[in-house]
Amino acid sequence: MGEFKTKVGIEVHCELKTNSKMFSNAINNYGGLSNTNISEIDFALPGTLPTINEYGIELGIKAALALNCTINKTVMFDRKNYFYPDLPKGYQITQARNPIGVNGYVEIEVDGVKKKIGIHDIHLEEDTAKSTHAETKSYLDFNRCGVPLLEIVSEPDMDNEKEAMAYLEKLRELLLYTNVSDCKMEEGSMRCDVNISVSDTEKLGTRTETKNIGSISSVGRCILAESARQVEEIKSGNVIREETRRFDEQENKTILMRVKETGNDYRYFPEPDIPSYIIEDSLIDSVKNNMEILPSERRTIYKEAGIQNINIEKIIANKEVSDYMIGLNCNLVIASNLLLGEISAYLNKNNKIISDTKLTKEMFEKLVNKLDKKEITNQIAKEILPELMDKDIDLEKLVEEKNKNSLSEDELKVLINTIVDNNPDSVKDFKEGKDRAIKYLMGQVMKETKGSANPGLANKLLVEILNGK
Repeated sequence: MGEFKTKVGIEVHCELKTNSKMFSNAINNYGGLSNTNISEIDFALPGTLPTINEYGIELGIKAALALNCTINKTVMFDRKNYFYPDLPKGYQITQARNPIGVNGYVEIEVDGVKKKIGIHDIHLEEDTAKSTHAETKSYLDFNRCGVPLLEIVSEPDMDNEKEAMAYLEKLRELLLYTNVSDCKMEEGSMRCDVNISVSDTEKLGTRTETKNIGSISSVGRCILAESARQVEEIKSGNVIREETRRFDEQENKTILMRVKETGNDYRYFPEPDIPSYIIEDSLIDSVKNNMEILPSERRTIYKEAGIQNINIEKIIANKEVSDYMIGLNCNLVIASNLLLGEISAYLNKNNKIISDTKLTKEMFEKLVNKLDKKEITNQIAKEILPELMDKDIDLEKLVEEKNKNSLSEDELKVLINTIVDNNPDSVKDFKEGKDRAIKYLMGQVMKETKGSANPGLANKLLVEILNGK
């Protein structure tokens, strides 16, 4: 036997951010009282007819554009027939034959190597009811029944758990930034089915499907565990069967649910109650022109502004902060430091988001510009930020009050002269052209004034005093 290689493909189901369901006007709302957000249409009761949620179509187009898919302009739905308690109609409305997007890709980077993961198709469908199992009973909540879903089917292009996790992170990022889905895996609005096969030849091995994995890190653990199980089975002389499995988080292993039947017959046929829907070029252009700035473009903007990579990733990980940053007309390095530092600390402490505060973009730009021009110190900025976020207050007046409490120019000269006299070695270093002397002495000035000294004025006075020695 040669070396075993793993191949991974992933099917992702994500709930769309619509106000109503895909084919009825029932509310799409997570967390409502069980079995209250339902409609006769969700149960296909006699005399009812489904109608397409047009905003759901727009979100499908947006996802297709973000995932580099070719868009099928004729939207058609099919019935997937099967019987299960969470499917009250006895069928699911989906796109089996004509998905809204095909032949896309997502670019990932793992250990410095970039790779494109192919997307076979993305298609729209409706969700099923939510099943909850307790001891000997099962409960059904039909609030989720009919919620718009986007299924994203990848090619088996991932070779290990790192690539799979990077793919899911990138997918989640794109869906969040386009406002297609909130991708809250803990609430079930993003769910993953992972297809895994191993082989010691160039030919793909027999795959197993592990259903409904609850987090991206668990997907990585599942791939490692299932790959190891399959390799062990093959080495023991056993044949891998097509199976549906589940991942046990506690045991860190996959468990057999059922053996897949050959040729599952869902008796697909065109949905007779929903006519085909033609996507006009004007709609695609409108969606494209109103697309949010995607993370890749934002990373470029932030990098060109001089923000460090570690801070760029922190900003991208927080969409609210990133949305606040985009379009700011000021020093983005200073802005990012404030947003990731003092402002984030304030928001976390007070359990707020930035849009809940009084800190408008215009006011924030003025504050950053004052820091950039050294009109105020970092210490003063830290002191006034809570007030700016809490109250409707005039920035100029607030800065003026703070500066009044700072040392006057004459007082600052006396302090600097004392510091210079107490540090003859630094004076010598300055005379020898060593930059560290100024940095050290400025540090002493800021320390003695507890950060309240105007750095521009202090630096100017320090140089003048050193040159006079």
